[in-house]
Amino acid sequence: MSDRPKIGVSACFLYPDANRPAFAKKTLQYLEQSVPHWVMAGGGMPVMVPALVGDTARGDVTAQHYAQWLDGLLLHGGVDMSPTSYGEEPLDPSWAGDRTRDLYEIELVRAFVAAGKPVFGICRGLQLINVSYGGTLYQDISTQKPEALVHRDGEAYDRLFHDIQLMPGTRLETLLSQNSSRKINSIHHQGIKDLAPGFVAEALCPDDGTIEAIRHSGDAWVAAVQWHPEFHKPEYGVMDDSALLHDFLHAARAARV
Repeated sequence: MSDRPKIGVSACFLYPDANRPAFAKKTLQYLEQSVPHWVMAGGGMPVMVPALVGDTARGDVTAQHYAQWLDGLLLHGGVDMSPTSYGEEPLDPSWAGDRTRDLYEIELVRAFVAAGKPVFGICRGLQLINVSYGGTLYQDISTQKPEALVHRDGEAYDRLFHDIQLMPGTRLETLLSQNSSRKINSIHHQGIKDLAPGFVAEALCPDDGTIEAIRHSGDAWVAAVQWHPEFHKPEYGVMDDSALLHDFLHAARAARV
């Protein structure tokens, strides 16, 4: 047990909804089960990190306390980021996103990086990392980049695939270059527009140049992918990206205080 890295996983938020039968008047926080199960597949111990503010908040636990106690942070998918988090207004009301979750996760990123702990992002997690370091997003790829490939299909969901191009000389190429497949899933309608300063793109969609993976170029261990490795199954003929998980967990073990 002592060798198992403790990985904080940021929560998804579900707000009061009169049409929801259980806890209709309460804010819920939850994880889609594939994410913690993916962490567990590599020997990690996932721990959901709850919001630290709100009308029910009590006690004096901070993001810094979690960053000191845990060995790494995983940011996963979910609702859109709010365009206001990167200095824009929503082009469509349905793209307003979740500013509360944005602020919560940005605070976590800053605390874990300051503590010298690795941070890995999946889908929205990649977008959150990019914005937290000063980058911007396409609010809707098909609207703002109409020549782009279709990157989200509600019916196909995690069975919509395309290939990626690994950028030469990157850490990601080192980790994944032995794969015979370059096929990944694609479940996003937003994506990186302006890459944050201090980051490099490690993978692109060869059809339209959409950034599919990023990594901090400095001392901080911060990396992210736009696809969902937790949804990859060998029978789909997708890339074996298990090396992503093992690399992250290795960094978490190395960062223990």
